Amino acid sequence: MENSNLKDLIEKYLSAYNTFNIDGMIGVLDENIHFRNISKGEVNSETKGIQEFRTLAEQSIQVFSQRRQVIKNIIFAGDKAEVDIDYEGILSSDLPNGMKAGETLKLQGKSIFQMKDKKLILIEDHS
Repeated sequence: MENSNLKDLIEKYLSAYNTFNIDGMIGVLDENIHFRNISKGEVNSETKGIQEFRTLAEQSIQVFSQRRQVIKNIIFAGDKAEVDIDYEGILSSDLPNGMKAGETLKLQGKSIFQMKDKKLILIEDHS
């Protein structure tokens, strides 16, 4: 049963993420949500708590005109899930790495989600 609850939370979160629905994303998060984005083994973004997460989410929607995360596979282990994800986003502004507005960013990565009391307490994105 816990797996289906966690899977529902992940699907709701990603659906809200894909449609830039910040309130929908926040709605499935625990007050003490811990978010980390890890690229090439280094943490390049981290938030603790709903307010920090909301601030980051509001900043990140400015970067993309479209974005989509698609679940490829999920492995459950207790209150955690490791999710293989295909990511695609169309930039709405230039990035420091040289990518320009209008270009498509495609990544394959994985995300770790952890549930506590029927809310997400941890989201860790790896690319």
